[in-house]
Amino acid sequence: MALRTLLLRALLPLLAVSWITAAPAAAPCEGIKWDVADVRAVFAGEPLALAAGRARDAAPRLESGRLYALQLVPQEAVSLIAPPAKKTLADGASAGLARVRIAQAGRYRVALDVPFWIDVLAAGQSLPSLDFSGDPACSAPRKIVVYALPAGEVWLQLSGHAGETVRLSVTAAP
Repeated sequence: MALRTLLLRALLPLLAVSWITAAPAAAPCEGIKWDVADVRAVFAGEPLALAAGRARDAAPRLESGRLYALQLVPQEAVSLIAPPAKKTLADGASAGLARVRIAQAGRYRVALDVPFWIDVLAAGQSLPSLDFSGDPACSAPRKIVVYALPAGEVWLQLSGHAGETVRLSVTAAP
């Protein structure tokens, strides 16, 4: 008994020092440069599965603040609204269209779980992104792009990735 007590007294300070000096665990999605707790909360929910549109008139309507899992199709089968702003893969790439009704103009984040290229269009014009960030080690989300969106209908055009599904959300930016 005395030996056990002696060993505990000798090891306890060593254990305490190793616990204090241990490196903290990496925060999830720490490569994203903003606080994205709100977007991560949306991504923690169950996505609504929808087929992405092959053409403008077949694009599903999404709601801001909700997570979706869009089923995409081969890129050559999609009538893109505008040429993608970035040269995309031709062979084996997937694509799809969706639309979002924006109630109030402002800054919004479009978040994706995979590295699809996204173009956002309003009134027939491609909207420039204000900022973007991402973390290739993260999928909840992997990529976030910030846009100044006008009130009304906004089109999301996804292209240039070999995956068949993309989880995405559109949320108001703080």
